[in-house]
Amino acid sequence: MIRILVRDRNGDDRSIDGEPGISLMEAIRESGLDELVALCGGCCSCATCHVYVQSPHASMLPPPSGDEVDLLDGSDHRQAVSRLSCQLTLSAELDGLVVEIAPED
Repeated sequence: MIRILVRDRNGDDRSIDGEPGISLMEAIRESGLDELVALCGGCCSCATCHVYVQSPHASMLPPPSGDEVDLLDGSDHRQAVSRLSCQLTLSAELDGLVVEIAPED
């Protein structure tokens, strides 16, 4: 199991677990957090699973695809550490990952 700390939009932290190989979006949704809308279900077509990935893990992730960049560019809340959680696959290297759910656009 991969341990993830998720900060919601109220600033409250919740520790969740995710299986290696699933997306961060799936792990957050399966944990019962409902702030992550993820309308497209992980198809990288809506940006409603926008999160901020905290260091040091932000630098460990593969670069975003062109589609992910385009979707994030449409957000009023984009930051340097913005990612779409549907595009992040959990692995052992991400154990201890800390993310914050971005404000809704």
